[in-house]
Amino acid sequence: MRATRDLLRRRMHLVRKRAKRLTHVQPTTWQYNVPAMGTKLAYQTNRAGVAERFPDPAVQQSIAGDLALIDSYDQVLRELESAMVTTAKQHDAHTLYGLQTVPGMGTIRSLVLLSAMHDSARFPRVQACVSSCRLVKCAKESAGKRYGTAGTTIGNASLTWAFSEVAVLFLRTHPTGQKYLARLEKKHGTSTALTVLAHTLARAVSYLLQRRVACDLQTVLQREGRGAGEPAASLGHDGGSLVPVRCHAARLASTHAPEHIGALP
Repeated sequence: MRATRDLLRRRMHLVRKRAKRLTHVQPTTWQYNVPAMGTKLAYQTNRAGVAERFPDPAVQQSIAGDLALIDSYDQVLRELESAMVTTAKQHDAHTLYGLQTVPGMGTIRSLVLLSAMHDSARFPRVQACVSSCRLVKCAKESAGKRYGTAGTTIGNASLTWAFSEVAVLFLRTHPTGQKYLARLEKKHGTSTALTVLAHTLARAVSYLLQRRVACDLQTVLQREGRGAGEPAASLGHDGGSLVPVRCHAARLASTHAPEHIGALP
């Protein structure tokens, strides 16, 4: 899995290079007072005739170069992602398909989780799983007294990104999840509510990996049971506070994003 993980990181580099070309086109339209395009250049069908919107031939050539590079990156990323999926199926097809049953997971995020969490023995307890995902803080205690929390950078940043994205995309098409988030927002506030949702999904993935079963949405959003509704429900089982992840920003940036343009942190 090490080589597949390295390939995922290389994909991250290519996605960022592609994003730079995309972000260069929009400011250029403002610079030359060209009317807004009203479409997203992330989709290939919206790129026809974009360079011709600029009256200056030099600017047309600059924009055409950006669009040509974007097309090239799209082709490379499609081939790379296809190869990664094929390799992942050879490593552990059962876990890969199981991860994709989690609402909002998608292909890329399931590959990230598979490369980082494929061996469930690494996380014998669910607390170890969410801690590795940077979704809880470590509690500082001495002689039974708590002195706050620490350790916000302990763990895997890629897992934090993956679960924050899963939480956002889960809300896009699941009304049940939206109602669940509304209850959390009323209790914890917007940013913390999204963190609690990401934490809940991470626990569901830990359960999935340990028992090798498909994700059950009703179980993920269960309102009853041990600890549900308790005053410390926003804490990890080790008493640590939930860490605010970048869910709110990701919610705004990823609402209509294509699958292959989300970059790892």
